[in-house]
Amino acid sequence: MTAMNTRTIARLAGLTLTATLASGLMAATAGAEEKTPMEKCYGVAKAGENDCAAGAGTSCAGTSTTDYQGNAWTLVEAGTCESIDTPNGMGSLAPIEG
Repeated sequence: MTAMNTRTIARLAGLTLTATLASGLMAATAGAEEKTPMEKCYGVAKAGENDCAAGAGTSCAGTSTTDYQGNAWTLVEAGTCESIDTPNGMGSLAPIEG
């Protein structure tokens, strides 16, 4: 192999590595920007579809026993909880008594 071929191969390898790193960085940045802030919303989950906190006698996710159970929450997009209308009223950022 001549010195010119060795230099050309080294340059191509360097360009490939640079492109790969740049591509990975762009993908990581895009993923970070796409994450939507979420918040706990009580009283909006159907029975067995809650994310957590379903009261005494339950272990956590998927353990609510009734639709729209007031002490069971699910994650929703931040700022939308209190606009979710259910047959029992609107969603709540705090557990619903009763």
